[in-house]
Amino acid sequence: MNESAKLVGVETKGLRFLQLIFVDINGTPKGMEVPIVRYEEAVEEGISFDGSSVPGFQGIEDSDLIFKADPGTYAEVPWEGVARVYGYIYKDGKPYWADPRGILKKTLEKLEKEGFKAYIGPEPEFYLFKKNGTWELHLPDSGGYFDIVTLDRARELRREIALYMPSLGLVPEVLHHEVGRAQQEIDFRYDEALRTADNVVSFKYIVKSIAEMHGLHATFMPKPLYGFPGNGMHLHISLWKDGKNAFIGEDGLSETALHFMAGILKHAKALTALTNPTVNSYKRLVPGYEAPVYISWGYRNRSALIRIPAFRGDGARIEYRCPDPGANPYLAFSAVLLAGLDGIKKRLEPEAYVETNVYEMSEEARAKLGIETLPGSLGEALEELKKDKVVRTALGDAYENFVTYKTGEWDEYVSYLEANKLPLETKKVTEWELERYFYI
Repeated sequence: MNESAKLVGVETKGLRFLQLIFVDINGTPKGMEVPIVRYEEAVEEGISFDGSSVPGFQGIEDSDLIFKADPGTYAEVPWEGVARVYGYIYKDGKPYWADPRGILKKTLEKLEKEGFKAYIGPEPEFYLFKKNGTWELHLPDSGGYFDIVTLDRARELRREIALYMPSLGLVPEVLHHEVGRAQQEIDFRYDEALRTADNVVSFKYIVKSIAEMHGLHATFMPKPLYGFPGNGMHLHISLWKDGKNAFIGEDGLSETALHFMAGILKHAKALTALTNPTVNSYKRLVPGYEAPVYISWGYRNRSALIRIPAFRGDGARIEYRCPDPGANPYLAFSAVLLAGLDGIKKRLEPEAYVETNVYEMSEEARAKLGIETLPGSLGEALEELKKDKVVRTALGDAYENFVTYKTGEWDEYVSYLEANKLPLETKKVTEWELERYFYI
């Protein structure tokens, strides 16, 4: 009996429905429910659906798509009483070019041809709010970084989230309060890149669901409150080859790791269009907070774009610090990995090494070290993306759709500012952003 057929009998456990989950261009979960008895059909033949209104898909031309379940992602959602599975999208019998999960799969196949397997460990941060029907957000706790006494509801809620995480395949490792009032972080174990991208989507779903049970709203919006720390999603990345961590060198990081890091640094400006793909992302990427804006690297330097954490044994990795949880994890991972692979192939050497606080350096000192700055807006990031062939390749045939969709998003925001007589460079969080990004 094949793997899918084995699970058709889960209805006997009381489960009657199965959620078929994919994501749109924003990384927002989309999908449909089918009776659980159609699970084997979903794996073997696929379930047809109309994709014409899915953000980032082609439109009316994509009214007939097929979702094929990936049985390795099957899980039961205990608080919903349903099962859930991720999958791939097909059109006319072929992988659909705008499917974000399929795009990452293709990138990982390129890495495999070079002998590498990518592992990623993300750190998505989020805020908890009380909401009263307006955009006046109320903070339910007054805790700060690593506080454990003044947390009010947050402490128990974090524990509850962690207890539910294994049901969807995530292994919680560390739970703690973040710097911002009502800001939280729950780290989960690293995994292969595709599984980690799935886990990011699952984690956001768990957090939002449990928060709602407690009468709260969880948001992964990069910068929900002006003057407060933003939500980041630092990525810990390593490549493995022949079952061994290829980032381990004789004395610190290997040449492979340094070349990989150099590739990311070289393409960092274009990468922000995918790792920080919202208007709101660039209100987090400002000097003065933990979010890095200067393209540099260091070993213990948390102001640098890439940090090399201390490690023991197989723990060699780099920490890429600018991504935020508003990113589509499939597209962001695809772009970052291909940028790093470009560095390996071209044997690039990382520049702009610094161990001092980059924010406190003068502009002249940064220029002397070759430290450049990340784009200051989504509009600037899109222009950098258009000039970068390697990062464009990470999107495959979905590149034009992505640029068109995100350019429309930027233009809509600019029009909003003009209509409300607000300056383009404003760092205040607008109602337009809250309405568009609060639920990502």
